Amino acid sequence: MIRFLIGLLIILQTLNADEIRPAYLELTQQNETSYKILWKKPAQAEGKKPFLLEPVFPKSSQIKGLKSITRIDNTLLETYVIEDNTSLINKPMSIKGLQSTSSDVLVRIQYLDGATEFIRVLPENNQFVLEHQIGFLHMASTYFILGVEHILLGFDHLLFVLALLLLVKKIRMLIWTITAFTLAHSITLILASMDIIQLSGRAVEAVIALSIVFVSAEVVYAMRGRQHLSIRYPWLVALGFGLIHGLGFAGALKEIGLPQTDIVPALIFFNVGVEIGQLIFVVITLLLIWVFKPLLTKYLYTIKMGVTYIIGIIATLWFLERVLVI
Repeated sequence: MIRFLIGLLIILQTLNADEIRPAYLELTQQNETSYKILWKKPAQAEGKKPFLLEPVFPKSSQIKGLKSITRIDNTLLETYVIEDNTSLINKPMSIKGLQSTSSDVLVRIQYLDGATEFIRVLPENNQFVLEHQIGFLHMASTYFILGVEHILLGFDHLLFVLALLLLVKKIRMLIWTITAFTLAHSITLILASMDIIQLSGRAVEAVIALSIVFVSAEVVYAMRGRQHLSIRYPWLVALGFGLIHGLGFAGALKEIGLPQTDIVPALIFFNVGVEIGQLIFVVITLLLIWVFKPLLTKYLYTIKMGVTYIIGIIATLWFLERVLVI
């Protein structure tokens, strides 16, 4: 049993909250034959092999001039211009290396006539074509889905919410607590995405891990009969740490990229997606607790304590890893 738990901890610790981060390809049409390219992809940690993700344009396209390559935190940015004497519309393009990753690619095309098109390229099909469609609905659905996926695949955010569920016993107080967390991270998500607030992404990720450690410790104290402020006012804890988690959401959104002409709608739909994903997780977790609680009454205390310790240990390892990176 001990070996199993150790193995589980090792596996879970290797999961990164933003491990599945979309790449972003932006094509801005400058004239009838040229497009400015912005290519953003997640960068691997130092010492590891880089992600071999590259856009592949039609054979009729040529790169004009030199590529500009920069690294910002965990993202590699390439900018360059391609020339194509024929239209790119309906010509097959692809993302090389995408099928061997767990990432996806968001493609945004800004045409001369003002139309904007959004395409989402998935690992199971790395090819796409430009169709010159008006892109608001594509943009809205794309950023909504990205928001849902980010929270459901963001393991540190989910562990924080799970720790809150373990901390709060009454449904009414749980509703207030989740509402406070939602309100708080929505505020900082908007402010950070609009560049009104700017903090180090690595420092934010470290504090997010620390927030999980804190709530896990509070759950253990409560189970041992020690009543702290967080037991009486868990919504206050959720409100405070929710502000930090919102900065984490904003960091992920910046890595994806926001369309400059549709910043506010994209931000709104991404945030709605995050809230829906969070609600899905809470509902599923509460249903599982409701179903299995009568069957595991004898072992409920032990299971709850064990789950809390696992959450706390994973979060501690994340915190140490992220602090060392800083």
